[in-house]
Amino acid sequence: MLNLSQEKLGDALGVTFQQVQKYEKGTNRVSASRLQNISKILDVTVDFFFDGVPEENGLETAATTTFDKTLKEYLEFTTTSDGIKLNRAFLQITNVHVRAKALALIRALAEIEEN
Repeated sequence: MLNLSQEKLGDALGVTFQQVQKYEKGTNRVSASRLQNISKILDVTVDFFFDGVPEENGLETAATTTFDKTLKEYLEFTTTSDGIKLNRAFLQITNVHVRAKALALIRALAEIEEN
């Protein structure tokens, strides 16, 4: 969304873009200080990375699991080049009626895809 490549983020952090990919995929953990550096580079607060994450209480409910899966799917798509392009294009539509029609079209296409 910021037109910042993994390579540029890695350079700013002093790591390779492969390391950034490992952070993004969750293969490697991000330390608190590294997360703080990332938030500064991206110009967001650290809590940005935790928006929508349910509270931990030691019990994983079906709702939490469903929420986690939905959030993961959403984030995986919206951070792809297609997801970013789609969001940018949709935001350029200023007419609310045209936006509603575009959304209806996408939903209809998704329904066809499911059948």
